[in-house]
Amino acid sequence: MGQMMKLSFDAVIFDMDGVLVDSEPLYMAVERQSFARYGITLDEREQSRFVGTSQQQMWREIKVMYGLEIAIADLIAEHQRQVLRVLGQSSLEAMPGVSKLIDELKTLGIPCALASSSPRPLVECVLARIGLTGCFTPMICGDEVRLSKPEPEIFLLAAARLGVPPHRCLVIEDSRHGVAAAKAAGMQCIGLLNPNSGEQSLEGADWRYHNHQQIVQHHLREHHVQG
Repeated sequence: MGQMMKLSFDAVIFDMDGVLVDSEPLYMAVERQSFARYGITLDEREQSRFVGTSQQQMWREIKVMYGLEIAIADLIAEHQRQVLRVLGQSSLEAMPGVSKLIDELKTLGIPCALASSSPRPLVECVLARIGLTGCFTPMICGDEVRLSKPEPEIFLLAAARLGVPPHRCLVIEDSRHGVAAAKAAGMQCIGLLNPNSGEQSLEGADWRYHNHQQIVQHHLREHHVQG
């Protein structure tokens, strides 16, 4: 048996949408409905650039681009009501391999945090639906930070609450904004290649995997055991 090697990270920070649950297609459908309410139509490429950002950031940009006279708070509130309504009618499941990955990290004594651009009510709803409530401490949500991804604020706050230096944190992200935020925070980053998250360039990530099983096999087990 080879000698155990210390992992290169002390904590893992998960994104939620597109990483824990394959929710981006649902969100994009609701966004198209919300945009249509104001006479706005975006193609897939235009819409996918909002993946990974907060609702506040998305509606700020939409309001400016299309000259909407409705208050940001009202745009967000109406959109969030629609998202929660659709979530309540949808069958959500954790992505394959997520529970196994979290269990492996717990076995290794690695704390897991969540840093999602989604607002807390939506995050809590999704985690409850997919059976992951209580798995992440701390849990930082998009409505609790001033600057959205690709700015690093949310990840730096997660590291501070973990009590772990940023360079010892490993982030798992599925969007280019998320990857950019993780790297701007000085963290290690896995890019999860999720085709349902739109056109995302994850070239800035340190590693790229197609699923959670690959993360367990190639980033935990092989890195933890000396051959």
